[in-house]
Amino acid sequence: MTETWYFIDTGKQSPAYNMAVDECLLRWHSEKLLPPIIRFYQWKPAGLSIGYFQKTTNKIDLEAVNRHNIGLVRRLTGGRAVLHDNELTYSIIVSEDHPKMPRSVKEAYLVLSKGLLNGFQELGIEADFSIPKDKRSSSQSAVCFEEPSWYELVVDNKKAAGSAQTRKNGVILQHGSIPLTVDNHQLYDLFIYRNEQVKQRAREAFQGKAISLNDAAKRTISMSEAQNAFKNGFEKGLDIQLRTFHFNEEQQQKIDTLLHEKYLQNDWNLSR
Repeated sequence: MTETWYFIDTGKQSPAYNMAVDECLLRWHSEKLLPPIIRFYQWKPAGLSIGYFQKTTNKIDLEAVNRHNIGLVRRLTGGRAVLHDNELTYSIIVSEDHPKMPRSVKEAYLVLSKGLLNGFQELGIEADFSIPKDKRSSSQSAVCFEEPSWYELVVDNKKAAGSAQTRKNGVILQHGSIPLTVDNHQLYDLFIYRNEQVKQRAREAFQGKAISLNDAAKRTISMSEAQNAFKNGFEKGLDIQLRTFHFNEEQQQKIDTLLHEKYLQNDWNLSR
């Protein structure tokens, strides 16, 4: 019998709201208040999410972030910075002890990312899982899409979706970015480099490292088409049925409280 998970699409929200929702969903699932859940969301204004352990000092150009009207927020998950603009973002919340979830972080990525793989296939895009040859050779760049990690999705050997994962209170939270388009000029304005020449070389090299959904499909994909494709992809890839869910008033109030007490505060966002 196919298992039923919840599905929620929170639409375009602020960076702080988006991260507060993911943390609340993780907490509520750990308290057995919700079943496993998949969430889709977007960003307004555009956001720069930085990894839990990532440094901002001498790495992120905060003046440029403000100049471009981009909201900066620190994630619960690790990894490098991601510029969220014209993209479909997803999150998956499921217990570590779920029968389908491997104990290994790497293998859990493989299981959960099957939904992404099927989503690309729904759009007619031939994607594959990334299998890095040697992580010791990874760069020190702060930019997530410069380099794929284990079982992230690649198209023509270019990173097409970036994901990050954490485990807390017995729950796996994996969320990630599927860009419909990429503005690499704006992206590289947000990071600090030794000089403009180094920044320009990094910007030019990025062309061969990442690919947007539209470029991969060689056509324009609407947000609604992408949402339908990846929703179907998760159902097929995880062998689940998704049931639409909406927050009640009490849940929304808890999200708003966490948003203001944590994700809008420099004590959290600029803590490193």
